[in-house]
Amino acid sequence: MTRGNEARPFAGFPGGRTRTVPIPEAFFTELLPRIDHPGELRVTLVCFYHMARRSGPLRYARRSELEADPALTAALPAHEIREGLNRAVARGTLLHVRIEEDGRTDDLYFLNTPRGRLAYEAIRRGERPASLELGESAVLVADRPNLFALYEQNIGPLTPLIAQELEEAARTYPAEWIEEALRIAVSRNVRRWSYVRRILERWATEGRETGGLDEAYWRRAAETWKKRRR
Repeated sequence: MTRGNEARPFAGFPGGRTRTVPIPEAFFTELLPRIDHPGELRVTLVCFYHMARRSGPLRYARRSELEADPALTAALPAHEIREGLNRAVARGTLLHVRIEEDGRTDDLYFLNTPRGRLAYEAIRRGERPASLELGESAVLVADRPNLFALYEQNIGPLTPLIAQELEEAARTYPAEWIEEALRIAVSRNVRRWSYVRRILERWATEGRETGGLDEAYWRRAAETWKKRRR
């Protein structure tokens, strides 16, 4: 099945002076060989395009602009665009900041460069980078640890199915619940998403306090999961 104009041959680049998009050499020498997900690759390249079109000393891409980009949306649905962004943040290509402006919430993505890192760290400290051109009403919040990154650091490599489940969990449970459930799974040496999901489900039905502090229950559950792995 094809999307958009994939079946139509490319007519070629136009002659004369055309606008170009600068891409750091390290993208081709270090980053490209590591990207194994086509959605992440497409989203990363379109981020370069949007950053190049923006003026100002500190450039960024907005999630809302990416989800409205006709070339990108012809190739990827909205949930795959978000997955590609999450993967790029988890890989360290992009730095993610949430923005609240005029009653609306959006996401900003900086390139992980010295200038982008300085801006990101300033926002984490509660400061507003002078080089970031936004409206006066904009409120910036540095992102919590990326869920995809937390999973890969604590559980293992992502698969498309796990990525979908992580997206669903992020929509269903508070971020601090997921982070704590991951820590519990690691502390009990049960590095499986199904175990983390069971913790979250029990918290949702029994409450975080009663469902999370029953050590005897979780010891039994941990032993059960370990036996299933044998």
